[in-house]
Amino acid sequence: MIVIDASTLAKYILKEPNWRSVEKYFINAESVDHVVKEVSNAIWKAHFRGIIDRDDAIKKLNALLELIGTNIILVNELEIIDKAMNISLEERIAIYDSLYIALAEKERTALVTSDEKQAEIYKKRGGKVHYID
Repeated sequence: MIVIDASTLAKYILKEPNWRSVEKYFINAESVDHVVKEVSNAIWKAHFRGIIDRDDAIKKLNALLELIGTNIILVNELEIIDKAMNISLEERIAIYDSLYIALAEKERTALVTSDEKQAEIYKKRGGKVHYID
């Protein structure tokens, strides 16, 4: 099992630089249920910044939902919110980011992220990180 965060999943869905290097992590992957909201918001931002049109935004949302339904198992954030809050307070990191760290620590697995600060914190806490720039 491996934990994928929103920054990496958004990179893949939006086909940002290095997006193809994310695909190999979709086998036996999990994420926090909040990832759907975060990546959907990234799609929305891309549309309103003029990067993608409305039809492409809908297609990308559907691609996200298909991945969630087949390749990525979602974990209810309520199961790890206490741990995530403690990490947020200790590390001075947003609760959104600490949710992924909390899940990776709970599962004792690697974290796939494109968030440099999040990667550094998880490494510092003894976790293995696959950083995708």
